[in-house]
Amino acid sequence: RLGCIEGVEIKALCDLNPDKVNRAIESIRDIGHRPDAYSGGEDEWKKVCERPDIDLIAIVTPWDSHTPMCVYAMENDKHAYVELPAATTVEECWQLVETSERTRRHCMQVSTTGHGYAGTNRLEPVVLNMVRKGFFGSIIHAEGSYIHQLLFDYLFSKTMYPGQWRLKENLNTDGNLYPQHGFVPIIQMLDINCGDMMDYMTSVSSNDFMMEEVIEKLSEDPFWEPYMGKKLRGDINTSIIRTVKGRTIVLQHDTSTPRPGERFQLISGTKGFFRAPDRFARSHHGFISDEELNSLREQYMPEMIRRFIEFSKQANRVITTRGGYFRTDPQDWRVIDCLRNGLPMDMDVYEAAASSVVTQLSTWSVANRSNSVDIPDFTCGAWKTNPRGMDMDLERGGGTTRLL
Repeated sequence: RLGCIEGVEIKALCDLNPDKVNRAIESIRDIGHRPDAYSGGEDEWKKVCERPDIDLIAIVTPWDSHTPMCVYAMENDKHAYVELPAATTVEECWQLVETSERTRRHCMQVSTTGHGYAGTNRLEPVVLNMVRKGFFGSIIHAEGSYIHQLLFDYLFSKTMYPGQWRLKENLNTDGNLYPQHGFVPIIQMLDINCGDMMDYMTSVSSNDFMMEEVIEKLSEDPFWEPYMGKKLRGDINTSIIRTVKGRTIVLQHDTSTPRPGERFQLISGTKGFFRAPDRFARSHHGFISDEELNSLREQYMPEMIRRFIEFSKQANRVITTRGGYFRTDPQDWRVIDCLRNGLPMDMDVYEAAASSVVTQLSTWSVANRSNSVDIPDFTCGAWKTNPRGMDMDLERGGGTTRLL
């Protein structure tokens, strides 16, 4: 994903499994990268962070290692680009913020929904631009979710997650385990951390109606014996957040039921309404026509996304993996573009902390009969004057980094 962006040199790749490292190295050899291999030991990743010829550490590991790796990278003068969630506890959220401030290194969470994935199929960037240009009036309410059935091909696979680490995240923890995909676009649209602030939240979970049934069906296989009789999270969690300015947010988590997948779902304002994937309304009489939708998409397509699409069309490196242009995403591109141009990140460490903290707070609320819990202000009051991130129209510069 990063190797096809101008100015990037992949210097090192690290994994516990040496075969994975070697396969990864071979996959980018044809596009000019010759990284060193690190593998085998639990602490090999530290050697990568300690190298003086590296600027950015990309972290794609199990959740509980994200914060330690980010902190170590920043303390070794590296920027951190980390898969979500960036942190798993309130304490880790504060640790990320304090380390980033102290070291003056960026800590960015890989939250691709904020940039709309490949930029052409989803409307999050268009909707964000419409929010900022007043199409919806004053925003009142937003909803997002992570709905994606993972039971059979993911959580109860013997090979998908080494050591079944992700299944273990679903044991003895009941709450919203993975809010970021639906939440990150909302953070931008509601100006969280830069004009508004989350105040408090409450959370409720259903019982488990599906995971225990799956485990019972696997009971004759001794491989799954350690998971028998464990407390499992509820199938569906619903969390509600109120902001300081009185807006509301609903976040859902469901990786059990056969419900079709959803992420960012809707935004509701005083003048307009959006429901994913592509329905807009200006009144309660109904949604606008497809013709008007296409007109709005063209009118409000951000310059940032237009630039990415144009660079994608001009690129001449061969697509070698599924999912798009070498799976490079507008967010990947903007991380490198901002670093090369000396610009603030579109999404910063405060956003990473705000979106990650929901998980632990939701588990506390669920365990306490859905009582409300206060949400920390990781900006320490600076949210009142902070400038917005996501420079959609590239008014502060950038947009100069090409795709190769």
